[in-house]
Amino acid sequence: MMTVKKVLALDVGNVRIGVAGNDALGITAQGIETWKRKGLVNDIAHFLEIAKERGAEAFVLGLPKNMDGTEGFQAEDTRTFGDALKEASGLPIFYVDERLTSKSAHNMLHETGIKQKDHKKVVDKIAAVLILETYMQNPERYWKTEEERP
Repeated sequence: MMTVKKVLALDVGNVRIGVAGNDALGITAQGIETWKRKGLVNDIAHFLEIAKERGAEAFVLGLPKNMDGTEGFQAEDTRTFGDALKEASGLPIFYVDERLTSKSAHNMLHETGIKQKDHKKVVDKIAAVLILETYMQNPERYWKTEEERP
């Protein structure tokens, strides 16, 4: 069995990036923040600082696939962001299929009685938590793949 690895999950959007992290035991995922984008260099620097503070060993990025499983422009943008983050951090980047996470996050907010106009303040952070929870269901799958790469 693999030892727990601390990771940061990011729900990368054009305007905002939701951020979540796991606890030291790998049992829970917590929302950290919703970051308003300030340009790639500033964004990367910000996430490097959070990773350092939290002792993160990897980043998990939600990969927005189309419903048929193909990757569109937003997935390309996410992979470009991931490549820049990996180059700057030296940490592994894992991609998790994030289809419907934003919709699930909106549904959760609606069920808790939060008004639709207030969703954008937290929906990306909640989507990042859902992305991280998907990763946490089987982290060995991602690390095995990373370690097997040349």
